[in-house]
Amino acid sequence: MTEPGRAPAGGWRTATVAGVRRPVPRSVQLRLDVHDRIDHLPGQHYVVRLTAPDGYTAQRSYSVASAPGDPLVELFVERLPDGEVSTHLADVVEPGDELEVRGPIGGWFVWDTVSPALLVAGGSGVVPFVAMLRAARALGRTDLLRVAVSARTREELPYADELEAAGALVVLTREANGIRPAGRLTAMDLVPLVEPGQTAYVCGSGLFAEAAAQLLLELGVDPSDVRVERFGPSGGPA
Repeated sequence: MTEPGRAPAGGWRTATVAGVRRPVPRSVQLRLDVHDRIDHLPGQHYVVRLTAPDGYTAQRSYSVASAPGDPLVELFVERLPDGEVSTHLADVVEPGDELEVRGPIGGWFVWDTVSPALLVAGGSGVVPFVAMLRAARALGRTDLLRVAVSARTREELPYADELEAAGALVVLTREANGIRPAGRLTAMDLVPLVEPGQTAYVCGSGLFAEAAAQLLLELGVDPSDVRVERFGPSGGPA
């Protein structure tokens, strides 16, 4: 596993918006051409900084969804009602616009592409795991990853088709998913996915991350093998 502090890190750069999609309500998917880009590891993130005409700045971190071999950096941004950065990115940004970005950032929550891993996500917490799945697919090693995701509805789950195609367990809390009734992720859901030697990655809101990490501990996963990344209006990467 890549040790913290040894992952690649980049400074501030200019990125040109190459693509804009809105596949999920209240969100936007951005494809960025980052000038003089440093290749990232799956699980890293970028900071996007906006500067107003009066010099006021606001910045926010977003996990990278693209695989390291992708020539563009893909970010998924959930639009927060009072989010200074997310509302601008979701409502205003168009192809051809330039953004100020810094990255890649982070060494703790990265997957080394050779070790088995269990990925547990809530909502837009799936984004760094999409990067991991894409990297595994490019290497022909999807067998290394086990994935469980939770969302309110399928319509609100980012990358739902891609996750299901990869064999992810999808749990929905507000509607049934196939024969599975609506409900929260449980320890029994995770039992078939837990294997010896895995590193477990958990990403989601603070409440989800805490609950999911507790489920893993109840199943006997060693705390030292659990890596948690929380996000929120004032939290870390989303």
